Amino acid sequence: MTTLAERRPADRAARVLTEILSPAVLVAAVLIAVAWHAADSPLTALIWGVIAAAAASFLPIAYILHGVRRGAWTDRHVGVRSQRTLPLLVCLGSTASGTLALYAAGAPRDLLALIACMAAALVVAIPITLVLRWKISIHSLVAAGTAVTFAVVFGWVLVCTWPFAAAVGWSRVRLGDHTAGQVVAGAVVGALATGVLFPLLR
Repeated sequence: MTTLAERRPADRAARVLTEILSPAVLVAAVLIAVAWHAADSPLTALIWGVIAAAAASFLPIAYILHGVRRGAWTDRHVGVRSQRTLPLLVCLGSTASGTLALYAAGAPRDLLALIACMAAALVVAIPITLVLRWKISIHSLVAAGTAVTFAVVFGWVLVCTWPFAAAVGWSRVRLGDHTAGQVVAGAVVGALATGVLFPLLR
């Protein structure tokens, strides 16, 4: 149901940004893009990209949507902090398993390094959410990590993607899903994972 606030243009824009630049969308997009860049042929790029995206995006979001249908959590973004335990652990487990599978199958090093960084970022974010009971923004984490990854892999000309990461952070605050501090914290974790750890692993 649409609230009165979400009928305002700024709130509608925030909702659109939250949906089209959601973690599931961005994770799949950046993994497939990096696979395309690193693989020897379009076919192998597609295979590696789909495997990585399935582990880190498709399977976790399918699990979350199933939980929403069962009434286990309120929405596909799992906005209630206390409901995030299983979704985050499933996401970590699936991403880590995907990392191991890609390594065993001989995936391109850039792709393997990126999905490993995603798992590492979750290792940081999960205790903050579950132990410290502070709802760090996963939207912002993934958006910042994606923007930095594009710059590292494809060149600094793609700093043009950074405003989109900032827009995602704005949308989360505008919709009341996170505080500014939670958005900034998420962005820092995501940017460090792909700006520092990713170059070391690739």
